[in-house]
Amino acid sequence: MRIDVHAHYWTEDYLDLLVALGKTDTGTQRGMGAGGGEELEARLRLMDRAGVETQVLSASPQLPYGEDRDKAVAAARFVNDQYAELVAQRPDRFRAFAALPLPHVDAALEEAGRALGDLRMAGVTMTTTVLGRALVEPEFEPVFAELDRRGAVLFLHPAGNNACSPLIADHHLTWMVGAPIEDTISIMQLITHGIPVRYPDIRIINSHLGGALPMLLQRADNQYQWEAPETPGLPSEIARRMWYDTVGHGHVPALRAAIDSFGADRLLLGTDFPYESGDVFVRAIDYINDPKIDPAEAKAVLDQNAAGVLGIG
Repeated sequence: MRIDVHAHYWTEDYLDLLVALGKTDTGTQRGMGAGGGEELEARLRLMDRAGVETQVLSASPQLPYGEDRDKAVAAARFVNDQYAELVAQRPDRFRAFAALPLPHVDAALEEAGRALGDLRMAGVTMTTTVLGRALVEPEFEPVFAELDRRGAVLFLHPAGNNACSPLIADHHLTWMVGAPIEDTISIMQLITHGIPVRYPDIRIINSHLGGALPMLLQRADNQYQWEAPETPGLPSEIARRMWYDTVGHGHVPALRAAIDSFGADRLLLGTDFPYESGDVFVRAIDYINDPKIDPAEAKAVLDQNAAGVLGIG
């Protein structure tokens, strides 16, 4: 079953709620083809053209994060209800990851219970930081504990905050460079803090082939004992407890590096729709069948792994 685990969906109504929550960058998501109505029908036609049976929708990076608790909760409930309604209308084509009203952990736990229980959503999505705070900060520990208790899927996506670096922000590198840097930092934080070891029942999916991690695993193995000695094992082994989507903009050498570093069984099809659309969307799937990729590995990545992680099939 061909499942795309990295696909976005935003309506104008939801984005307006985020503006009320203090977001200033929702223009990035408007008018891109990721909404309902005719945009949704066009998406389905593109999915058919590319042979994608199901997309797992997520609102990240535009998640209902904000210091105003009531507004964050209202936005989270709105988008989760909206997603659940769409999945109910088209269960043959869509699943969805739930959004949480962070940094309000008590409210996030309540909404996770509602979304994963009552709404039967496929998992939860978070960004790699929450309002600039690392996910491994102690305040977020109860979220990991609850997701582990439920054996939930957690899809992580960059926040688009330039990794809090003016060297990225001030030089027009937010998404070209900043996003995969965010992925890399977040994954290494999860590894050095032992999140996949301490919470083994969370099925963590990281974005964009793991950022730069395929190039850094041996370096991390060589250096973690003196720089991060509390890491509970080899970083390369802990990294293989998680999964990684294939959003690599059709770059076969990057895909090859991820397969060699993590194993083909740890990669899940992702397209990053609507940022990759039209012919680029089709290429996001087709490049996995490149001659440089073993056909058995390609088949696992395209048609087998995601169903197992998500419990679909």
